[in-house]
Amino acid sequence: MSAIRQSAERALLVAVEFAAQRRPLTRTITLARDAALASAGGVRAGEASEGEANAAEDRPAPSSAALDTSAAIEEFRELVISGGAEIAGEVVQRRQKADPATLLGSGKVEELVGIAASTQADVILFDHDLTPTQLRNLENALPVRVVDRTQLILDIFARHARTREGQLQVELAQLEYMLPRLTGKGASMSQLGGGIGTRGPGETQLETDRRRIQRRVLSLKQDLEGVRRIRTQQRQRRESVPVPAVALVGYTNAGKSTLFNKITNAGVLESARMFATLDPKLKAIQLPSRRKVLLSDTVGFIRNLPHTLITSFRATLEEVQKAEVLVHVQDCASPMRAEHKAEVEKVLGELGVMEKPRIEVLNKIDLLPESERAIYTSPGYENSGAVAVSAKLGLGISSLLERIDAALVDDPVIEQRFEIPQSEGGILAALGAGALIREREFVGNSVAMTVAGPASLLGRYGRYRIN
Repeated sequence: MSAIRQSAERALLVAVEFAAQRRPLTRTITLARDAALASAGGVRAGEASEGEANAAEDRPAPSSAALDTSAAIEEFRELVISGGAEIAGEVVQRRQKADPATLLGSGKVEELVGIAASTQADVILFDHDLTPTQLRNLENALPVRVVDRTQLILDIFARHARTREGQLQVELAQLEYMLPRLTGKGASMSQLGGGIGTRGPGETQLETDRRRIQRRVLSLKQDLEGVRRIRTQQRQRRESVPVPAVALVGYTNAGKSTLFNKITNAGVLESARMFATLDPKLKAIQLPSRRKVLLSDTVGFIRNLPHTLITSFRATLEEVQKAEVLVHVQDCASPMRAEHKAEVEKVLGELGVMEKPRIEVLNKIDLLPESERAIYTSPGYENSGAVAVSAKLGLGISSLLERIDAALVDDPVIEQRFEIPQSEGGILAALGAGALIREREFVGNSVAMTVAGPASLLGRYGRYRIN
């Protein structure tokens, strides 16, 4: 069910911008980067009509809408490369609204036939979700396979799924996507008529395929429910020992895995390819207060994330739902940072976790100009609530850990004074390993100490506490 075959295929990219969807780009970059983008100005050849080309000199370049479209196309290119295809060409069309039959309109479809032939494309990839009708009409009209955005993302997920759970989740999402798009092709799969005795073999085969897929979907849901029960049991065992959970969330390719590795030394896969992390990773870390937390690295989000993926990956996304604190990692070097942030928050809202404590992390400050980096790392900016880091260089990691420490409220850090007999070596060792010793002095056969640590740890030794 792979949308892109294993060998590198030549892909023709098709992006469609509708007038009703154009929106101002939120200003998230400084004047330095604005100037750099403006210097690239203009509209690429093949994207503008003749009238637009004549008027190009009379308007500022690029506009907010053009920058928005350009960033979306660049993201689509990254998706295609992550899918293992070679880009043979690009077509960008601007329309007032979608054509219900083909999305593009019959004239543009005829143009695509010629472009596909001239570029020797093996597949045409649409940066848009196609309805079953549009997909069927385009497949009938175009000489090569047609793949839409959701199918491409599902294919990338299938490539990166490593665990049994991830593979089940991807297969379920693929089948649920495929089910309403089953169509018969060719004379042997056609429906000959509407009366008794007039149905061709295609109707029977189509219904057989549909029932087989429905049975497989049911089986996958049952398997995933079993995985969810096991995960719930594992989580309950973890929760029996009070160790808070912290989840890294963010847009795909924001640097979550690099940050996870820098904090945990876990050695998980780091890649500039989109959705390199699919299966969640968990590892215990120790915060500056000496208390331990479980840090999880989760799958990245993306604009127009297919709803079937959110549904199918429910078990994986439960790590986000059960986390006490969310660390929202953002690529501060991206001109689309505000839009990416909005897309992540949209998914977090669908998961019902927007009320959780959330720490904003601005990653990749090493990619910024020196003057801009100084703004992000100034004390005034840190007081605004965000933490600027470079996961690649290890900058700002200590500040982030301190911020996580402060955000955990279920097991707060408290300070108490104890007097513990020296014979209780196990207790002294436990406090030394799990808390900070502020003061310590020996009084006879006892040790008097002031300790700062998690309330759950200090509460175990209340009998030695000095009021």
